[in-house]
Amino acid sequence: MAENLISPLAYIEEGAQLGQNVKVGPFSCIYADTVIGDGTVIENNVTIFPGARIGKNVHIFPGACIATTPQDMKFKGEYTTVEIGDGTQLHECVTVHRATASKMVTKVGKNCLIMAYCHIAHDCNVGDNVIMSNSVQMAGEVVVDPFAVIGGGTLIHQFTHIGSYCMIQGGSGLTKDIPPYTMVGRSPAKYMGLNSVGLRRRGFTPEQVLTIQECYRVIYMSGLNTTHACERLESEFPSSPERDYILSFVRSSDRGIIAGNM
Repeated sequence: MAENLISPLAYIEEGAQLGQNVKVGPFSCIYADTVIGDGTVIENNVTIFPGARIGKNVHIFPGACIATTPQDMKFKGEYTTVEIGDGTQLHECVTVHRATASKMVTKVGKNCLIMAYCHIAHDCNVGDNVIMSNSVQMAGEVVVDPFAVIGGGTLIHQFTHIGSYCMIQGGSGLTKDIPPYTMVGRSPAKYMGLNSVGLRRRGFTPEQVLTIQECYRVIYMSGLNTTHACERLESEFPSSPERDYILSFVRSSDRGIIAGNM
Protein backbone atom coordinates (compact mmCIF):
# COMPACT_ATOMS: atom_id res chain seq x y z
CA MET A 1 0.00 0.00 0.00
CA ALA A 2 1.43 3.38 -1.01
CA GLU A 3 2.05 5.78 1.83
CA ASN A 4 0.92 9.38 1.93
CA LEU A 5 3.56 12.06 1.68
CA ILE A 6 2.53 14.73 4.19
CA SER A 7 4.83 17.65 4.93
CA PRO A 8 5.55 18.03 8.66
CA LEU A 9 4.62 21.69 8.17
CA ALA A 10 1.09 20.84 6.98
CA TYR A 11 -1.93 20.82 9.32
CA ILE A 12 -4.31 17.87 9.02
CA GLU A 13 -7.21 18.15 11.45
CA GLU A 14 -8.63 15.05 13.08
CA GLY A 15 -11.64 13.90 11.08
CA ALA A 16 -10.11 14.57 7.65
CA GLN A 17 -10.18 11.45 5.45
CA LEU A 18 -7.20 11.03 3.15
CA GLY A 19 -6.97 8.23 0.60
CA GLN A 20 -3.83 6.43 -0.48
CA ASN A 21 -0.79 8.05 -2.08
CA VAL A 22 -1.92 11.59 -1.22
CA LYS A 23 0.66 14.38 -1.16
CA VAL A 24 0.20 17.48 1.02
CA GLY A 25 2.73 20.32 0.85
CA PRO A 26 3.98 22.64 3.60
CA PHE A 27 1.65 25.18 5.22
CA SER A 28 -1.46 23.59 3.76
CA CYS A 29 -4.46 23.13 6.07
CA ILE A 30 -7.01 20.33 5.70
CA TYR A 31 -9.85 20.56 8.17
CA ALA A 32 -12.24 17.93 9.54
CA ASP A 33 -15.19 16.68 7.49
CA THR A 34 -13.15 16.57 4.29
CA VAL A 35 -12.50 13.66 1.94
CA ILE A 36 -9.39 13.55 -0.26
CA GLY A 37 -9.24 10.84 -2.94
CA ASP A 38 -6.35 8.54 -3.80
CA GLY A 39 -3.41 10.04 -5.64
CA THR A 40 -4.44 13.66 -5.10
CA VAL A 41 -1.66 16.25 -4.85
CA ILE A 42 -2.18 19.28 -2.62
CA GLU A 43 0.65 21.75 -2.99
CA ASN A 44 1.82 24.26 -0.38
CA ASN A 45 -0.40 26.95 1.15
CA VAL A 46 -3.69 25.31 0.17
CA THR A 47 -6.70 25.51 2.51
CA ILE A 48 -9.44 22.87 2.35
CA PHE A 49 -12.38 23.64 4.61
CA PRO A 50 -15.07 21.32 6.03
CA GLY A 51 -17.50 20.00 3.45
CA ALA A 52 -14.94 19.40 0.69
CA ARG A 53 -15.27 16.13 -1.24
CA ILE A 54 -12.26 15.86 -3.53
CA GLY A 55 -11.88 12.99 -5.99
CA LYS A 56 -8.93 10.90 -7.12
CA ASN A 57 -5.82 12.27 -8.84
CA VAL A 58 -6.85 15.88 -8.37
CA HIS A 59 -4.04 18.46 -8.40
CA ILE A 60 -4.52 21.58 -6.28
CA PHE A 61 -1.93 24.32 -6.65
CA PRO A 62 -0.62 26.86 -4.11
CA GLY A 63 -3.00 29.40 -2.63
CA ALA A 64 -6.23 27.63 -3.56
CA CYS A 65 -9.14 27.71 -1.08
CA ILE A 66 -11.79 25.00 -1.35
CA ALA A 67 -15.18 24.83 0.42
CA THR A 68 -15.12 28.23 2.06
CA THR A 69 -18.53 29.51 3.14
CA PRO A 70 -20.57 31.19 0.40
CA GLN A 71 -20.65 34.93 -0.14
CA ASP A 72 -24.44 35.03 -0.08
CA MET A 73 -26.65 36.85 2.40
CA LYS A 74 -29.26 34.07 2.40
CA PHE A 75 -26.73 31.56 3.75
CA LYS A 76 -27.62 30.75 7.36
CA GLY A 77 -24.93 28.22 8.20
CA GLU A 78 -26.71 25.20 6.74
CA TYR A 79 -24.67 22.06 6.05
CA THR A 80 -23.53 22.11 2.42
CA THR A 81 -20.63 20.71 0.42
CA VAL A 82 -18.24 21.09 -2.51
CA GLU A 83 -17.51 18.19 -4.87
CA ILE A 84 -14.42 18.12 -7.09
CA GLY A 85 -14.28 15.35 -9.72
CA ASP A 86 -11.42 12.97 -10.47
CA GLY A 87 -8.48 14.27 -12.47
CA THR A 88 -9.35 17.95 -12.17
CA GLN A 89 -6.67 20.63 -11.80
CA LEU A 90 -7.29 23.70 -9.64
CA HIS A 91 -4.48 26.15 -10.21
CA GLU A 92 -3.02 28.93 -8.11
CA CYS A 93 -5.42 30.91 -5.91
CA VAL A 94 -8.59 29.26 -7.26
CA THR A 95 -11.56 29.60 -4.90
CA VAL A 96 -14.54 27.24 -4.83
CA HIS A 97 -17.31 28.07 -2.35
CA ARG A 98 -19.76 25.80 -0.58
CA ALA A 99 -23.39 25.84 -1.61
CA THR A 100 -26.41 27.37 0.08
CA ALA A 101 -29.74 25.68 0.79
CA SER A 102 -30.66 26.37 -2.85
CA LYS A 103 -28.69 23.44 -4.29
CA MET A 104 -26.84 22.10 -1.22
CA VAL A 105 -23.73 21.27 -3.27
CA THR A 106 -21.28 23.15 -5.50
CA LYS A 107 -19.86 20.83 -8.16
CA VAL A 108 -16.80 20.81 -10.40
CA GLY A 109 -16.69 17.79 -12.70
CA LYS A 110 -14.00 15.37 -13.79
CA ASN A 111 -10.89 16.29 -15.79
CA CYS A 112 -11.49 20.03 -15.65
CA LEU A 113 -8.70 22.58 -16.00
CA ILE A 114 -9.41 25.58 -13.77
CA MET A 115 -6.60 28.09 -14.23
CA ALA A 116 -5.17 30.61 -11.78
CA TYR A 117 -7.37 33.08 -9.88
CA CYS A 118 -10.71 31.65 -11.05
CA HIS A 119 -13.68 31.89 -8.70
CA ILE A 120 -16.52 29.36 -8.64
CA ALA A 121 -19.31 30.63 -6.41
CA HIS A 122 -21.97 28.88 -4.36
CA ASP A 123 -24.32 26.36 -5.96
CA CYS A 124 -22.53 26.31 -9.33
CA ASN A 125 -22.45 23.11 -11.37
CA VAL A 126 -19.44 22.84 -13.69
CA GLY A 127 -19.52 19.78 -15.94
CA ASP A 128 -16.74 17.41 -16.95
CA ASN A 129 -13.82 18.47 -19.17
CA VAL A 130 -14.47 22.21 -18.81
CA ILE A 131 -11.57 24.62 -19.29
CA MET A 132 -11.60 27.98 -17.50
CA SER A 133 -8.70 30.31 -18.29
CA ASN A 134 -7.16 32.69 -15.77
CA SER A 135 -9.39 34.95 -13.66
CA VAL A 136 -12.81 33.74 -14.79
CA GLN A 137 -15.26 35.05 -12.18
CA MET A 138 -18.39 32.92 -11.84
CA ALA A 139 -21.31 34.13 -9.74
CA GLY A 140 -23.75 31.86 -7.91
CA GLU A 141 -25.88 29.08 -9.41
CA VAL A 142 -24.20 29.08 -12.81
CA VAL A 143 -24.42 25.86 -14.83
CA VAL A 144 -21.64 24.97 -17.28
CA ASP A 145 -22.21 21.95 -19.50
CA PRO A 146 -19.32 19.58 -20.38
CA PHE A 147 -16.48 20.56 -22.72
CA ALA A 148 -17.12 24.32 -22.58
CA VAL A 149 -14.06 26.59 -22.87
CA ILE A 150 -14.21 29.95 -21.09
CA GLY A 151 -11.60 32.60 -21.88
CA GLY A 152 -9.64 34.50 -19.27
CA GLY A 153 -11.21 37.39 -17.39
CA THR A 154 -14.77 36.43 -18.32
CA LEU A 155 -17.45 37.68 -15.91
CA ILE A 156 -20.46 35.37 -15.55
CA HIS A 157 -23.76 36.62 -14.12
CA GLN A 158 -25.59 34.46 -11.60
CA PHE A 159 -27.98 31.78 -12.93
CA THR A 160 -26.36 31.80 -16.38
CA HIS A 161 -26.34 28.52 -18.33
CA ILE A 162 -23.36 27.80 -20.62
CA GLY A 163 -23.79 25.06 -23.22
CA SER A 164 -21.39 22.27 -24.17
CA TYR A 165 -18.58 22.76 -26.69
CA CYS A 166 -18.87 26.54 -26.75
CA MET A 167 -15.85 28.85 -26.91
CA ILE A 168 -16.09 32.12 -24.97
CA GLN A 169 -13.68 34.93 -25.81
CA GLY A 170 -11.56 36.26 -22.97
CA GLY A 171 -12.88 39.39 -21.28
CA SER A 172 -16.49 38.66 -22.18
CA GLY A 173 -19.41 39.62 -19.98
CA LEU A 174 -22.10 36.94 -19.82
CA THR A 175 -25.58 38.11 -18.84
CA LYS A 176 -27.59 35.69 -20.99
CA ASP A 177 -27.40 31.94 -21.62
CA ILE A 178 -24.75 30.69 -24.07
CA PRO A 179 -26.13 28.07 -26.49
CA PRO A 180 -24.04 24.94 -27.15
CA TYR A 181 -21.47 24.66 -29.94
CA THR A 182 -21.17 28.43 -30.35
CA MET A 183 -18.33 30.93 -30.35
CA VAL A 184 -19.17 34.10 -28.44
CA GLY A 185 -17.43 37.32 -27.52
CA ARG A 186 -17.70 40.96 -26.47
CA SER A 187 -19.43 42.41 -23.44
CA PRO A 188 -22.30 41.76 -23.26
CA ALA A 189 -21.50 38.58 -25.17
CA LYS A 190 -22.93 38.01 -28.65
CA TYR A 191 -23.12 35.06 -31.00
CA MET A 192 -20.09 35.14 -33.34
CA GLY A 193 -20.60 31.83 -35.16
CA LEU A 194 -19.83 28.19 -34.50
CA ASN A 195 -16.90 26.86 -32.49
CA SER A 196 -15.93 24.99 -35.65
CA VAL A 197 -12.32 24.31 -34.71
CA GLY A 198 -13.29 23.00 -31.28
CA LEU A 199 -15.97 20.76 -32.76
CA ARG A 200 -13.54 19.20 -35.25
CA ARG A 201 -11.00 18.63 -32.49
CA ARG A 202 -13.66 16.83 -30.44
CA GLY A 203 -14.49 14.48 -33.30
CA PHE A 204 -17.66 16.01 -34.72
CA THR A 205 -18.22 14.95 -38.32
CA PRO A 206 -18.74 17.47 -41.16
CA GLU A 207 -22.38 16.37 -41.28
CA GLN A 208 -22.87 17.10 -37.58
CA VAL A 209 -21.21 20.50 -37.92
CA LEU A 210 -23.43 21.33 -40.90
CA THR A 211 -26.56 20.40 -38.91
CA ILE A 212 -25.49 22.67 -36.06
CA GLN A 213 -24.70 25.49 -38.48
CA GLU A 214 -28.08 25.25 -40.16
CA CYS A 215 -29.86 25.25 -36.79
CA TYR A 216 -28.19 28.50 -35.83
CA ARG A 217 -28.94 30.04 -39.23
CA VAL A 218 -32.59 29.65 -38.33
CA ILE A 219 -32.16 30.93 -34.77
CA TYR A 220 -29.98 33.95 -35.58
CA MET A 221 -30.48 34.80 -39.28
CA SER A 222 -34.09 33.98 -40.14
CA GLY A 223 -35.64 37.01 -38.44
CA LEU A 224 -37.85 34.74 -36.32
CA ASN A 225 -38.14 35.06 -32.57
CA THR A 226 -36.77 32.14 -30.59
CA THR A 227 -40.18 30.50 -30.11
CA HIS A 228 -40.95 30.46 -33.84
CA ALA A 229 -37.36 29.54 -34.70
CA CYS A 230 -37.62 26.49 -32.44
CA GLU A 231 -40.93 25.53 -34.04
CA ARG A 232 -39.29 25.70 -37.46
CA LEU A 233 -36.33 23.59 -36.31
CA GLU A 234 -38.68 20.98 -34.94
CA SER A 235 -40.84 20.82 -38.06
CA GLU A 236 -38.17 21.11 -40.79
CA PHE A 237 -35.07 19.43 -39.33
CA PRO A 238 -34.85 15.69 -38.62
CA SER A 239 -34.19 14.70 -35.04
CA SER A 240 -30.52 14.35 -34.11
CA PRO A 241 -28.58 14.66 -30.84
CA GLU A 242 -27.29 18.08 -31.91
CA ARG A 243 -30.64 19.51 -33.04
CA ASP A 244 -32.42 18.11 -29.98
CA TYR A 245 -29.84 19.53 -27.57
CA ILE A 246 -30.07 22.97 -29.14
CA LEU A 247 -33.88 22.88 -29.01
CA SER A 248 -33.92 21.74 -25.39
CA PHE A 249 -31.34 24.36 -24.38
CA VAL A 250 -33.11 27.30 -26.03
CA ARG A 251 -36.58 26.31 -24.84
CA SER A 252 -35.46 25.82 -21.25
CA SER A 253 -33.59 29.14 -21.04
CA ASP A 254 -35.12 31.31 -18.34
CA ARG A 255 -32.72 34.19 -18.91
CA GLY A 256 -32.91 34.06 -22.71
CA ILE A 257 -30.02 33.30 -25.02
CA ILE A 258 -27.41 35.78 -26.20
CA ALA A 259 -28.19 38.02 -29.17
CA GLY A 260 -26.64 37.70 -32.59
CA ASN A 261 -23.74 39.85 -33.80
CA MET A 262 -25.74 42.54 -35.56
